[in-house]
Parts: sequence; structure tokens; C-alpha cells
Amino acid sequence: MQKLGSRVYSSGARKQDPTPNPSDFSQSSTYSAHSAVGSDSSGKFRVPKSFRGRVHGVAGSCITCFSPRHSGAWPDDEDDDNIHDFSTSTSAWTASGSKLKHGEASLHEGSTAFTMAEVNGATGNFSAANIIGQGGFGTVYRGRLRDGSLIAVKRAKKNLFDNHVGVEFKNEIQTLSQIEHLNLVRLLGYVEYGDERIILVEYVANGSLREHLDGSRGEGLEMGQRLDIAIDVAHAITYLHMYTDPPIIHRDVKASNVLITEKLRAKVGDFGFAKLTDEDSDATHISTQIKGTAGYLDPEYLQTYQLTEKSDVYSFGVLLVEIVSGRRPIDPKRDVRDRLTTKWAMNRFRSGNAVTAMDPRLRRNPASVMAVERMLALAAECLAPSRKSRPSMKRCGEVLWGIRKDFRDMELSAAAPASPSSVRHPESGSYGGKDSSPCSTR
Repeated sequence: MQKLGSRVYSSGARKQDPTPNPSDFSQSSTYSAHSAVGSDSSGKFRVPKSFRGRVHGVAGSCITCFSPRHSGAWPDDEDDDNIHDFSTSTSAWTASGSKLKHGEASLHEGSTAFTMAEVNGATGNFSAANIIGQGGFGTVYRGRLRDGSLIAVKRAKKNLFDNHVGVEFKNEIQTLSQIEHLNLVRLLGYVEYGDERIILVEYVANGSLREHLDGSRGEGLEMGQRLDIAIDVAHAITYLHMYTDPPIIHRDVKASNVLITEKLRAKVGDFGFAKLTDEDSDATHISTQIKGTAGYLDPEYLQTYQLTEKSDVYSFGVLLVEIVSGRRPIDPKRDVRDRLTTKWAMNRFRSGNAVTAMDPRLRRNPASVMAVERMLALAAECLAPSRKSRPSMKRCGEVLWGIRKDFRDMELSAAAPASPSSVRHPESGSYGGKDSSPCSTR
């Protein structure tokens, strides 16, 4: 993005092969990188506690917009004490794949200020014709900058703007500004101007996973495409859990927050509920306010108010059931016994009838049936009532990678033409060529 504010970074983390070897998942996946810049003596990047308070320094009378820097562009002698605003050390890694620590880069003074007039111009004064979605934060608009670039503009609901929405706005800015990953929607900038609270993010043109599963977008997702999407989401959430420090819990993993690119790959968005876990709280967070979406909420979180990465794992299990079945998590139009989709699907899986939970729009062949059975087996682990029994998101990615590999192998095997030695000759009843009859000799 060329012109997004008075403070700008150089952009871009190196993209990696989206199909990692599961034995080296952290280094070979889409969220790996190869930079040792910005690490301390232990090879890790630490977030100064004062960083979390810097979010409150957002100017109310101007717009600060930015895109992530190259990790290799950092000054050699950068000091935390010189940071005066947000930073986006989003692609800084050690060569060994150790965790990214936020808040290590200072801001570059860059291009022209991005004005409210330009935001109005990009969205046609927030024209209803440009609305592309609604969320808990507010309305999402499609926008076009003067250079032709498309963006998504998230505008907070003014009638809900109070301390709660103000904090939520800052939470999303703080979270998005720190990360850059192929499978996460990228922050381009933000506006805090008068009573306006606006976030500018990359535009993902092909709708949400939920729209594709509902049939309102695209021509239907094949099983291979669904596996790709599931792996992309697993990569994104693994990055948040394992390769940021402190870990980030998304808190609202669901199909409508998974955006689909033109190439049918996934980007996870909507970090309005995202929570940076307290590094001093033993990786848990206790809150008196339950956040998330009905049908996706971890039952242990509902009981204890304690949030961990395994709460996202539970939601991911629900998402896997959605991907396999095509159904929404709660479907009030169905019979009472079948309204809760996870319960319906798990009953079929445990009774040995996993194939009956398969989206009827999917082609039913040995490869797709195998994938459905194994994806539901993984979903069952993710949906375990006790979070201690659930796998990590890293493990989910590894399992899915293996399922996809076997699925592709089975598809290739089924598509391969029969070898000459296996062809039956109808006239002679023998197999193979002229020398293949039982009586022939060489």
C-alpha cells in the first residue's frame, strides 16, 4: 500500500510454501520466515509491558496509517525506549523458528497524511452500495483509493460508541498492527477522528467461507479446496498461539470470519475480540464478560470464564464440522434433535456413519469419504469437554496436512490410467499383452 498515512513502513514478509512438512511445521509453513533480526540473546523478541499502554496514545485529531516493515529493514541499534507509537514487527523471526516478540521497531516518518476526506472518497461517503458486511464492531465497506487499490473499511457503530467500543477499537488496532501472515487479514491503517473509529484492512474479494458453504458465493467447494481452507486457518491460528509473544487468542474463530481469496485460499479476519494473553498469568485469562459467537463457544470457558488457546481449538473443531457438513453450527430450521450441528455430526461419527454427515454437494468417493472420517475424528478431539484433552492448533495443522496428502494420493491413484499388465483382454480372458497368457514363455 503506497499512501496510507503520515507514518509508513516498508511492506512484506516473505511468503512460504503453504504445505509444510508436519515434522517441521513451525519452520516450513506459511507463517515461517528466515530472519534473525531483532532477537535478543535467547533468539526471542520480547514485548515491553509499556507497549500495551501505547495504544492509548492514538491521536484524536489525525489519522495514523501504516503497513508492516521488512524485518531486514530494522536499525541495528534499535532501542525499546525510543518507540513512541505502535510498531509492527510482524515478520521478525529467528532462523530457527522461535517466537515473534512484538513492539521492537520504531516508526518511520513517511508519506502524506491520509485524510478523512480520502476515506470518504474511497467509500463514496460510506455509500450503502459499498456495504459488504456487518459485524459486532460495525459496518464493513468496500473502498477504492485514488491509485485504484481496493480496501475494506470497518466503521464502528456510532450509537454503540462508548468506553467498551473504544477499548474494542484499540484492541483490534493493537492486535492487527503487530502481525503479518499470509493467512491473516492485514491491517493497512486506522482512523480515530472525532466520533469516528475506522479500521482499514486488506480487501479479500471472494466473500466468507460461510457464504461459500451456504452456496451464495462461488460454485461449491470441493473436498480438496475445503482441506486447503482448513489448513490455512490452522496455520493462521497456530501463528497467533505459538509464534507471537505473548500469545494471541482470537476468541471468535468461525466461518464468517474466514475470508476466501480468488484462488480459494483462506485469510482469518475480525480481530475485534482478540485477546493478547497476559504473559504473567500462566497463559490464561479470566474475564467476567463472555465473548464469542453462539455455537462456537468453549463450554469450559462458559463455566470458568477462563480463556486459553484451547478455547480457539474448540471453535476450530466446530469449524471443521461446518467444513465437512456445510451446515451452520446452530440450525433452527431443522428437527430439534439435529439443530446443534456438532452434536448431530458427532453422533453419526461415533456410530460409524460419518459419511452421512458429509455435505451432500460433495462428490462421494473413497478419497473424500476418507477425508470426512478423519476430519471428523480430529473435530471430535477439538470438541473434547476438557480443554486438557484437546490438541494444540499446531497439532491440528499437522493432522490436516497428513489428511490432505493422503487425499491427494488417493485422487491421483484413482485418476491414473490402468497399466498394460492390469488390462483384461476380453477375447482371450488373459491379462496384459501377447506374452501375458498363462501358457506363454520367454
